[in-house]
Amino acid sequence: MTDATHSDLTHDSTVDPAVGRLARLVAVPTVSRADPAETDWSAFARFRELLAETFPHVHAELERELIAEHTLVMRWRGQGDGAPVVLMAHQDVVDPGTKAWTHPPFGAELHGTGDDLALWGRGTIDDKGSLSGILEAVEQQLAAGFRPSRDVYLVFGHDEETHGTGAAAAAALLQQRGIRPEFVLDEGGAIVAGFLPGVAAPLAAIGLAEKGTVLLELSVEDTGGHGSTPPPISAIGRLARAITRMDAKPFPSVLTSTVRAMFQAAGRGATGAFGVLYRGASWSGPILRRALVASGPEGDAMTRTTRVATTIRGGHAQNAIPEQASAVVNLRVLPGSSIAEAADYVRRAIDDPLVRVEVISGSEPSPVSPASGPGWDLIAAVLAEVVPDAIPTPYAQTGATDGRHFTTISERVYRFTPFDLTTAERGGLHAVDERIRVSSYLRGVRFYRELVGRL
Repeated sequence: MTDATHSDLTHDSTVDPAVGRLARLVAVPTVSRADPAETDWSAFARFRELLAETFPHVHAELERELIAEHTLVMRWRGQGDGAPVVLMAHQDVVDPGTKAWTHPPFGAELHGTGDDLALWGRGTIDDKGSLSGILEAVEQQLAAGFRPSRDVYLVFGHDEETHGTGAAAAAALLQQRGIRPEFVLDEGGAIVAGFLPGVAAPLAAIGLAEKGTVLLELSVEDTGGHGSTPPPISAIGRLARAITRMDAKPFPSVLTSTVRAMFQAAGRGATGAFGVLYRGASWSGPILRRALVASGPEGDAMTRTTRVATTIRGGHAQNAIPEQASAVVNLRVLPGSSIAEAADYVRRAIDDPLVRVEVISGSEPSPVSPASGPGWDLIAAVLAEVVPDAIPTPYAQTGATDGRHFTTISERVYRFTPFDLTTAERGGLHAVDERIRVSSYLRGVRFYRELVGRL
């Protein structure tokens, strides 16, 4: 089967119905924007209506609440009174951008053959794949008459890609009700092969912690004037110099305890010199840190606080000297550091009192969840059933998730997306040509089904 649209998938008997259901969700453009007034909230309403149509058992049997206007919180009452579990995903996606996609970002089309058969579209991985996978699992277990031993909460935020206010409100609501989950599972690391040299087995990267997320504004004020009589350096020039200085002084790289644990876990599947180095991360840390830095942006980001200018503004006329110029810098703060330390480091790197550096918004790095006990052990057991060759591996999450808001009510917050993803597929996140292979998605659904069946 190739080149099918989401409408075709709904009626094609050769395609697993779960794929057609995911395609219908992907086709709804639930793009969240930094300015909520610019978000099309009618798309989110359509999306929730589609969820009710697509997963009837879930909507008939679970209690539902709408928090912060658009975030869904569902409660599946269990048979016993054990500590509840929270399963999370988010409804929103990032803007597909202006660069041309190979297939339309909201076309939800199926292309390819064999194991390369893939569903294309924004949100297939981030994060409607997880959202749909969770609901598929619960729907199937409900249809089979299953009821969990404890309450299970499903939390589907509406603005994870921007501010995370929906998940924060949901966490606050559960805290107000005295609910302390045994563990929380949100999106995060995936099942990856070839990430570390010398390791043949795939690594199931389970995030124990995540970086803090900070937006800084760099701004310069000037008197302005006519473009024919410029000063030695304009507001835009000073701002450009500040960004250049910042870029020239990256944050120091360190090997955190979580990254050491990642290497030690990977060492169980490594042979030869690599196995010795990985298993001996307590003494080989400096070597491993340098190797991560040299491996590229993904590995480097695991070792340091990162910073990058993402937007810039300045000038009001082509023949006038700008009176103001500003840029927004996105920082991801390594666990063990803080927003204040990161902002101070940027100020010192810029070293210019005429460049104002202010924190616009931010959340501190999360605590580190344990790589053992409830939650971790269950995820590992389900992986052994569904993907037996995968090694459960502690992971330092470089991106932010809604799960960070739940560290206030649970000591065990894990970030794991149960899909095996290639480098190219991971490269589609927040970029063009996001897609998920059908085989990977269906294994993910099975993971969630097995997980739910053990709660």
